Amino acid sequence: MTFLGADVADYGVMAALVVGGVVLGWLLEKLVAGRLRAAARKRSWDGWNVVATGMGHMPVWWLGLAGGAIGLDALDWSGQVETYLGKALIVASGITLIVVAMRIATGFVRMYAEGADEAAASSTIFVNLTRIAVVILGGLLILNALDISITPILTALGVGGLAVALALQDTLSNLFAGVQIIAGKQIRPGDYIELDGGQAGYVEDIAWRYTTVRKLSNNLIVIPNSTLANSIVVNYQLPAEELSVLMEVGVAYGTDLEHAERIAIEVAAQTIATCSPTVTDFEPFARFHTFGESSIDMTVGLRAGEFTDQWELRHHFIKALKKRFDEEGIEIPFPQRVVHQA
Repeated sequence: MTFLGADVADYGVMAALVVGGVVLGWLLEKLVAGRLRAAARKRSWDGWNVVATGMGHMPVWWLGLAGGAIGLDALDWSGQVETYLGKALIVASGITLIVVAMRIATGFVRMYAEGADEAAASSTIFVNLTRIAVVILGGLLILNALDISITPILTALGVGGLAVALALQDTLSNLFAGVQIIAGKQIRPGDYIELDGGQAGYVEDIAWRYTTVRKLSNNLIVIPNSTLANSIVVNYQLPAEELSVLMEVGVAYGTDLEHAERIAIEVAAQTIATCSPTVTDFEPFARFHTFGESSIDMTVGLRAGEFTDQWELRHHFIKALKKRFDEEGIEIPFPQRVVHQA
């Protein structure tokens, strides 16, 4: 009995070879591949883990396809059926190789981003561009393996690419702006930034079209990359995460200023040690600067470990300084006016 120009028994043998390859691949995945991935994770170079993870579950597919290739070569098929089956195997094999190449390439991109200076960590723009490049290159190689001329396709892509570029000017503008932002290393995922429009928060991710910023209220701000690239941005974590915090305080005119200065510096040092223990090389200071209407005003300089630490630092400093001034009999005067009535 024949079907599509080939014996039905041959289809059964082909199916058995494919299933046998899949079962063998499954056993290989369970018994060997898992141990290899575990060993790769223990290596000092993370690249081994990237390669091992990228090839995960592929032995099942590859050995199944190998079984199909053996059946195609060993059994008697009509010319047309053999051509179709051969092309199907080429396409399926090409797809699995594209998947593996995409996993490994994106894994190395992430590894480089996290291991260099974290300027591109969590930036999906590079990951997406890598995926697109691998898929396009792999698709062209599959077409070439199928004896389909890719020259007309490349020509069409060139002409069509020009039309697409004109139609997607805003999208491409955001794409190149995102690449520029990451390459400039002035705005990185994890940084706390503030735009000239007042938007502020932690940079979550820089994608191919927009940058996601998480506000302190835990809401997300989605900013087009071109808008971010053309804005005046304050990055509160460059060149360092530590942040100077200036506190204004006034003391009465009858106060011993040397004594008040010494107490303010002591309280500032204790507050920094409690609220920002990572700050170890900063000496707090106090500077008198103004004869006010009701007080002599001074600025006390503290330092927070990062931007969001400043509010806790201010909170504890105010309470501690008020308590210490009360103990020492130092008055923090409130504004008052003396009215003389004739």
